[in-house]
Amino acid sequence: MKIEFVERNYKISKKLKEIITEKVERLSKYFGADARAKVVCSEQNKTQKLELTIVNKGTLYRSEVTSDEMFNNIDLALPKIERQIVRHKDKRIASSRVKEVNAYEFITEEPEEKLADVYKTKSFDLDPISVDQAKDYIERLGHTFFIFLNAETGKVNVLYRRKDQKFGLIEVNY
Repeated sequence: MKIEFVERNYKISKKLKEIITEKVERLSKYFGADARAKVVCSEQNKTQKLELTIVNKGTLYRSEVTSDEMFNNIDLALPKIERQIVRHKDKRIASSRVKEVNAYEFITEEPEEKLADVYKTKSFDLDPISVDQAKDYIERLGHTFFIFLNAETGKVNVLYRRKDQKFGLIEVNY
């Protein structure tokens, strides 16, 4: 597994790099040799954040953890990643992307695989509106996202509120 480190307002020590590399490498039993891991370490307002993203054959696993100590963050992030791997294990085994594994590295029991039922369905017309109007709809409705037909581009867009309260825009190409 290839591991890339990114520093944002935080200097990663050699010891921390070695610990992260050793622990992330333990997940390589789930992936092939071409898997890529990206570790982003950042600090803001005395809070340290670790973002771990692993990409393997088009499948993305991501964990984001914040605490007062970066060494604790890796121990919190890895079980999250492993739960994602286990949750989707059956699909990947069927497509031969991951070997069957009996012992997990960071979690003690296999999570239940229960998919949530669709309990509400909505339909609406896509009227062309601007991005600013879509922001206004999100604010007024109190939703975290809004799907609309962008009047400027003519494409279907999804406007969503990020965790940092800024907006993200997804353009759908069809």
